[in-house]
Amino acid sequence: MPTHEDLQRRVEELEKEVAALKGRTRAIRKRASWGIGDLPFYHVAIGPDPGRGEVRGHARGVIAIGDIATGVLAIGGWARGFVAVGGLATGLLAVGGLALGILGAFGGLAIGGVALGGGAVGGVAVGGGAVGYYACGGDAAGEHVISARRRDPEADAFFREYAVAEACRPR
Repeated sequence: MPTHEDLQRRVEELEKEVAALKGRTRAIRKRASWGIGDLPFYHVAIGPDPGRGEVRGHARGVIAIGDIATGVLAIGGWARGFVAVGGLATGLLAVGGLALGILGAFGGLAIGGVALGGGAVGGVAVGGGAVGYYACGGDAAGEHVISARRRDPEADAFFREYAVAEACRPR
């Protein structure tokens, strides 16, 4: 069992380590002085801000850039907006590792009206694995499909009409 002196020495060492780490974390907070209503034109919030009690920055603005970003154009780890770009992107048009877009989604896993990605799910889906009404991919499932096992003439005509036929051609 550690002695009181051992515990005291360990606490002092930990306090020094914490003090050294505090200098390494740098929060960035920038915000436009003008905007639309309560929404600033741009807002940047990156990193923790212990003074404000924030573990991660949440940017809210017409253009938002942050760990979490909410805006018309949102860029961040989790981006939410009309156009969203991030690790997890949700919006009308989404681009990201996991993209959830109402109109379009582009990313590693894309789910949306038009989905393009390694895995794609949507009305029109193009990807390594694709599921959709019109689907094209190495392995695809849907009503009209182009895949390694099946080539539907209507899907072929659809993807040719929208200049995506080259992506659907087997290699």
